[in-house]
Amino acid sequence: MEKITIRATVNAPVEKVWDFWGTPEHITKWCSPSDDWHAPNAKNDLKVNGKFSTRMEAKDGSFGFDFAGVYDDVTKHKLIAYTLEDGRQVKITFEEKDGATEVIETFDPESENPIDMQRDGWQAILDSFKVYTEKNS
Repeated sequence: MEKITIRATVNAPVEKVWDFWGTPEHITKWCSPSDDWHAPNAKNDLKVNGKFSTRMEAKDGSFGFDFAGVYDDVTKHKLIAYTLEDGRQVKITFEEKDGATEVIETFDPESENPIDMQRDGWQAILDSFKVYTEKNS
């Protein structure tokens, strides 16, 4: 299947964007697609061969899963690439332009859900990241 790409321009310098993207105490604040979901915990070892895991759950307890994998490539303030536990690959680039940072994520789709649903879900999480990062210091 063809890879899916999403993007957002975050009105913050790349150093802040990088920090908020990779720090567990920030991840738990932004890593959800909607207000009825949350990320109660996150672990992140942001380095090549480092592991990460974020628990994502519906706030009503009806559903939850661990989003986890291993980093394949990490170039500070530029690139994060990782492989999810199911073998799918993800690449994220960070490019600062005039004090804002463009974040572009490209990922392999899974086969259980429609492509539009996957794109919309990942975009909603990226949009949540943008809002959280712009509102906090």
